[in-house]
Amino acid sequence: MGASATSARTIDRVADAVFAGDRITSGDALALFRHPNLNDLAALANRRRRQKVPGDVVTYVVGRILNYTNVCWVRCKFCAFYRVPTHDEGYLLPDETILEKVCDTVERGGVEILFQGGLNPRLKVDYFERIFRKIMDAYPQVILHALSPAEIIYVANRSKLTLRECMKRLHAAGLHSIPGAGGEILVDRVRKIISPYKDTTEEWLDCMRTAAQLGIRSTASMMFGHLETDEDRVEHLQRLRDLQDECEPFRAFITWSFQPEDTQLQIERKASGFDYLRTLAVSRIFLDNFDHFQVSFLTQGPKIAQVALGYGANDFGSVMIEENVVSAKGNKFIVDAQEYERLIMDAGYTPRKRNTRYEVLQASEAAGS
Repeated sequence: MGASATSARTIDRVADAVFAGDRITSGDALALFRHPNLNDLAALANRRRRQKVPGDVVTYVVGRILNYTNVCWVRCKFCAFYRVPTHDEGYLLPDETILEKVCDTVERGGVEILFQGGLNPRLKVDYFERIFRKIMDAYPQVILHALSPAEIIYVANRSKLTLRECMKRLHAAGLHSIPGAGGEILVDRVRKIISPYKDTTEEWLDCMRTAAQLGIRSTASMMFGHLETDEDRVEHLQRLRDLQDECEPFRAFITWSFQPEDTQLQIERKASGFDYLRTLAVSRIFLDNFDHFQVSFLTQGPKIAQVALGYGANDFGSVMIEENVVSAKGNKFIVDAQEYERLIMDAGYTPRKRNTRYEVLQASEAAGS
């Protein structure tokens, strides 16, 4: 049997499963990564999206990525943002500056602070307890979507706490949810190459599992287009789906392509827009226990973001009042809420502002009043 006939049989089998609301296998997902017709994938991903999130509403959140420090000893090869300890360009923002940035976010209608940095050896759990409480005392309406699993694991170790003890203290100080950063590819063979000193696959998953047990929700992510194979992508997705089955830690999934500019991880060529759309579609079809899928506006730009709404995405992500990590690699797709709404409407959808919990906001809430 030829490759085209095999592909046709696979897509027919997957289509039957999707239209019946059934699950596909990891073997099916691998075949979809190699299926030649993107339109087929778009149709199936869009069907799965409408099963999980009916209607034509596309949401977005107004927030700020607040990079409190760029000091990090881990030296991930894919990162252009970090500075090693003692580097002249390393920083830790003063509390006053952090509070000023939160104030500016609220005044601009922002509801979310994505509080992330590096693995700074100077910082233990008491630092985060103090700054989180200062933020929540001054701006109780703000949602702290803060600290990647790598940061939390490191803070726990530096503070001589168990992961659970550390997360309980952070949660009590104001931590609401955890971003899925640091997932990259959840295959240790790949992780040992691109970030050899960071958490393992099981450590990342266990952090999300522990968070769920404490009532802390999170997001999941996948950074592709570097050294991973299609098989690695599917293994990553399988691990996420299994953990979601187990304890439902994830509110949303976000995938983005590796941006090699100014990093130590050099590749032959960047992932294309077609690869992004394929990866998004396969992820939506396979991750049948996830409701929300964000576009990667920062790495793909507005045009691909619009197209992605037909490939399984139902959320435009965050209107970034400030962002430094992806922008450190030379990418600067940052626009305001009005432009987000125009782009969503031009693509044929209805825009709505939301918060981190994916609750659609009324006009007064969205305005920050």
